[in-house]
Amino acid sequence: MKIAVVCANGKAGKLIVKEAAERGLDVTAIVRGENQSGTRQVLQKDLFDLTASDLADFDVVIDAFGAWAPETLSQHSTTLKHLCDILSGKETRLLVVGGAGSLYINADHTSQVMDGADFPDIFKPLATNMGKALEELRTRNDVKWTYISPAGDFQADGARTGKYILGGEELLLNSKGESVISYADYAIAMVDEAVNGNHLQQRISVVAE
Repeated sequence: MKIAVVCANGKAGKLIVKEAAERGLDVTAIVRGENQSGTRQVLQKDLFDLTASDLADFDVVIDAFGAWAPETLSQHSTTLKHLCDILSGKETRLLVVGGAGSLYINADHTSQVMDGADFPDIFKPLATNMGKALEELRTRNDVKWTYISPAGDFQADGARTGKYILGGEELLLNSKGESVISYADYAIAMVDEAVNGNHLQQRISVVAE
């Protein structure tokens, strides 16, 4: 199995590369600048410059793109559209590092985490843009995509416990009543999905045990 991690220099991307490499998987980092990830197999190219031929040999492409500055938030949609366009009609699966703000908090799926009164205003633009990208992704029946939302408290420096609980479209709480997961445990879930491919055309979610 050949895996490519787009934006492999980011916090999530690095840990996904590390997890895949430690399992002995064939993983390539796709980075815009100098490679800072844990694999020597590198394609140095801007995401928007990637072509269908660049990704043709991969079984799985993992999109670890993230943007936080107001002027770049719209790129959550444009980067995902570009990757979908060049993977359209291909067997290659596209796995997306998603957000938690778009998870539902009711059974009817009419209310999302980001709609809550206690959702921090500072994160609303990010959650809104990531939610928009997910809605656009849902229309892509021409791509074998899977969108993985983390728990509400997504901890960059959290410990790797090796355990997680898999959920679906709704915000999931663990046995302690918490919605939390480390980037390292999220990376385990992401690589598990890359290997197993059990959730085509689905959004799934993960929380720490």
